[in-house]
Amino acid sequence: MGGRLAGKVAVVTGAGSVGDGWGNGRATAVVFAREGARVLAVDRDPAPLQATLDLIADEGGTAAGHTCDVTESAAVAGMIGAAVDAFGGLDVLVNNVGGSRNGGPTELDEAGWRAQLDLNLTSVYLGSRHAIPAMRARGGGAIVNVASTSGLRFTGSPQVGYAAAKAGVIQLSRVTAVQHAPERIRVNTVVPGQLHTPMVEARLAHQRAGGDVPALLAQRQARIPLGFTGDGRDTAYAALFLASDEARFVTGTEIVVDGGMTARCD
Repeated sequence: MGGRLAGKVAVVTGAGSVGDGWGNGRATAVVFAREGARVLAVDRDPAPLQATLDLIADEGGTAAGHTCDVTESAAVAGMIGAAVDAFGGLDVLVNNVGGSRNGGPTELDEAGWRAQLDLNLTSVYLGSRHAIPAMRARGGGAIVNVASTSGLRFTGSPQVGYAAAKAGVIQLSRVTAVQHAPERIRVNTVVPGQLHTPMVEARLAHQRAGGDVPALLAQRQARIPLGFTGDGRDTAYAALFLASDEARFVTGTEIVVDGGMTARCD
């Protein structure tokens, strides 16, 4: 299969989905396979992971599944090893796992704070830590980390753990990019805004709108200058560019995918 990632081996974490539709991880795994990558699709829940694998198989792509808790170092090492064993090496890692909890410092308890950092930031550190040696063995590679516009500005909900962690993802990416640039390992970040992914129905509407999905969608769309809400495919196509050789001179930076939201001052 030809394509922009032909011949590359890619690991995509969070490749399942919490519901039907295009979450960031599912869309990225499908788009990468469509563009010729051999994909190790990773999730901690085997059922939605299998749904993603079925979508790739239906299109004639190449993928294998792997279940993993990406907050555990040994499990992440095993994930990278599984990609090398299945496909002979590693060229691309997409650190996509994440999720938010509401609350500022006085509402989010200490256990919740630590859990948010582990899920959203430590997972990226561990993925990078274990992927870089495998990429070094290939003479280079690309790491694409998925942050959030909550790491850039206040986006309407006090979620201090999530916001701090996602800001950390951006800086972790920059520092890692500079350190490993001489090894031709590029590290960049996709920064999605308020997309309509399955997470809206599964979690966010209950957290922020009393379960009223249309109300939450309208609230989010009102912040977007383009006037419509994107989905996980928009994240996936930004990640595709950063993972491809088209981005050979791009490292240590971010692509914001938010319809212009963070450019507004209100």
